[in-house]
Amino acid sequence: MIYLVHHGEAVPADVDAQRPLTRAGLGAVERLARETARRGAAPVEVWHSGKLRARQTGEAFRRACNARAAFTMVRGLRPADPSDILADRLAGETRDLLLVGHMPLIARLLRRLLARADERPFPPHGIVALEPDPAGDVTRWRESWRLGPDG
Repeated sequence: MIYLVHHGEAVPADVDAQRPLTRAGLGAVERLARETARRGAAPVEVWHSGKLRARQTGEAFRRACNARAAFTMVRGLRPADPSDILADRLAGETRDLLLVGHMPLIARLLRRLLARADERPFPPHGIVALEPDPAGDVTRWRESWRLGPDG
């Protein structure tokens, strides 16, 4: 499974240039992470963009889903990055991975992995779980479930 996560609600840049999660954002991320774990998610790696809000979000998922998961900053998860960087890297991936990124990249990546235009927008500050294409196409995925920050 691949889990795509949009980081939690962050403070505005004019309040703090590092943009940490708000108190409410952290609470919502922790609830979402617990629900994700309840659904059986146990990623072996958590990838994040390196930005504080993505790291904080990834840390909450790591604590809830698999405290032993590798926690790594990877190229390709920043807002303006092209979706092909990670789409190519995920082709044929068999491990369970959780990726924490930003809009609009995370929504573009989802559309690219599904290889079709999805009418539903990516849930803001939410998660979408993907499973490998049942036909065996290693470049395509199928949506399994999705959650917003309120469940």
